[in-house]
Amino acid sequence: MLHIFCPHCGELRSEEEFHASGQAHIPRPLDPNACTDEQWGDYMFFRDNPRGLHHELWIHAAGCRQYFNATRDTLTYEILETYKIGTRPQFTASAGDTKAAAPALGEKV
Repeated sequence: MLHIFCPHCGELRSEEEFHASGQAHIPRPLDPNACTDEQWGDYMFFRDNPRGLHHELWIHAAGCRQYFNATRDTLTYEILETYKIGTRPQFTASAGDTKAAAPALGEKV
């Protein structure tokens, strides 16, 4: 079982309280009416499915009910960090080699 740190509550809680809500950092088109059907379909339905580090949107459904972002390794399921929406992630795909330098906020028990 994972323990996930909620950046809003400031607590490490059981994964059962959280739900993943898809890929993070997807900007909404500024003028949806100006989008073609293909552009709108790309925005609505196409997401990255990387092997390795992935930024995801999560919600603390059984707690504060706030959304936040998490950086998760899709190979190990390890959550490397959680952070509030609007802030930048500490870990990126190019910095994947440095993940051992910082403590992980998600751990298997």
